[in-house]
Amino acid sequence: MFCPKCKDSRLKPAKLDEGLSAMGCNQCNGALVSLLYYRDWIERSKGALEAPSVELLKGFDSEDSTSALSCPKCSRLLQKFRISGCSSNRLDLCTSCDEVWLDGGEWELIKALELSQEMPMVFTEQWQKKIRNQVSDEARRERFLKIIGEDNLLKADEFRQWLKDNPHRHDILFYVNHE
Repeated sequence: MFCPKCKDSRLKPAKLDEGLSAMGCNQCNGALVSLLYYRDWIERSKGALEAPSVELLKGFDSEDSTSALSCPKCSRLLQKFRISGCSSNRLDLCTSCDEVWLDGGEWELIKALELSQEMPMVFTEQWQKKIRNQVSDEARRERFLKIIGEDNLLKADEFRQWLKDNPHRHDILFYVNHE
């Protein structure tokens, strides 16, 4: 099998974590992980995994392939799934072979986000919808930050939280919206 990113580099047996085997590329440091092996690894290591310390993660770098990749096993196109709202990285999944391509550094990113035991959740519509909502909310917040400034945005956030918890919020909104 050849690396889906480098195209000319052969994938070789590699280890992502203690007991988690993959096929790795020495050229781009990517790895092909079988979700079957991954699920077995999760069952065997329940509770034994630790998230890396924040100090170890400072300055760590991850790549993300932006172009479409083909599965090294069946040659079908891999589908891209966004990992989180705070990172533009996407995991590449072959829905036929149930294999995941991790670009160099993405396994460390998954561990940093405390998703190493829940990686298959990333491939669900529910997860992807949550990510789209996070990205949309952050874009809206950035837009308002440019319009009203940081101090006003903080006051608006405080008001929003107060209003959310207030049993008379509908009456208050009616009052605020009608001069």
